[in-house]
Amino acid sequence: MNSLIKRQINKFLKPEQLKDIKDFLVAVNDSYNNFDDQLAMSQRAMRISSDELFEANQKLREEAQDLKEINKNLEDVLNSMNLDVSKVATETNFNTSDFVKKQALEIITINKQREQLLKSLEEQNRELNEYAHVVSHDLKAPLRNIYTLVNWVIEDNKDQMGDHCLTSLNSVLYNVEKMDVLIKGILEYSTIDKIESEDRLIDFNVLCDETVRTLFVPNTMTIKIQENLPKVFGNTSRFKQVFQNLIQNAINYSDKDNGIIEVGYEDKNDHHLFYIKDNGIGINPKYFERIFKVFTKLESNNQSSGIGLSIVKKIVHYYKGEIWVESQENMGSTFYFTLPK
Repeated sequence: MNSLIKRQINKFLKPEQLKDIKDFLVAVNDSYNNFDDQLAMSQRAMRISSDELFEANQKLREEAQDLKEINKNLEDVLNSMNLDVSKVATETNFNTSDFVKKQALEIITINKQREQLLKSLEEQNRELNEYAHVVSHDLKAPLRNIYTLVNWVIEDNKDQMGDHCLTSLNSVLYNVEKMDVLIKGILEYSTIDKIESEDRLIDFNVLCDETVRTLFVPNTMTIKIQENLPKVFGNTSRFKQVFQNLIQNAINYSDKDNGIIEVGYEDKNDHHLFYIKDNGIGINPKYFERIFKVFTKLESNNQSSGIGLSIVKKIVHYYKGEIWVESQENMGSTFYFTLPK
């Protein structure tokens, strides 16, 4: 039996109580082990299929495009080549036409190799994302089993259980709910580039108003949205995820009696600059890069999945933008992101 479950049983249940719930405990243990194994596989897949592969694909894509342009203009490039005159004079068999042809073939060969590598990386990235998606779906079954079984035990034996036993079982339910949030985050992360709804011109003021209405905003919080946000061409679902995660993050980490969140915008020459500013607990500068990585949480006392900011980063990069944070501890944080015009 799993060591954690065994310790909890020894701590809160008496030996005579185990007879009636032996089958239940076996079912919980099996579901827990199954869930633990699949979660480990999912986390490995997500860590591999993260920003490193995305950035490598982007870089190779840019290099491949550059090489295609070189091939298109190869004749001009070759005509401007400076050959070694002394070498040409001493080599009686030197043929300019053959030399040019050889250089062209070498460039074309390199270009094809890079394109093949790019396709290979993209295929691996796609397969890893699909694997994470499938594993996340499979994780839901053992979670539902655990949640259902624990609820049955509580409902059928509530009067006979002591406070310690009820507290322990409610703790199981709480952690199952946390894992459900985590799985939902994994599914969202792995399907960002699979959203099939059509792109359109989106009014970001309308989008932000709709997003805020879907969130639970405490009475101590005030959210201010700038009135002249632009209209941007893109996918409603993706952009809504960006604002939802950033605003929810600001709500979660507010420690002020009068919390303020500002959603603003600046018009730049070649891009839109958006920001979400709060007066919450702030972030230590040493965590500025780390918080955008998958499964990163600076605190473990809430139901955050640790995936929200990595989802935001992946969406912003999908639209060829950038994202960063500026913050002071106990003063608040400002998350900036750009979208090309």
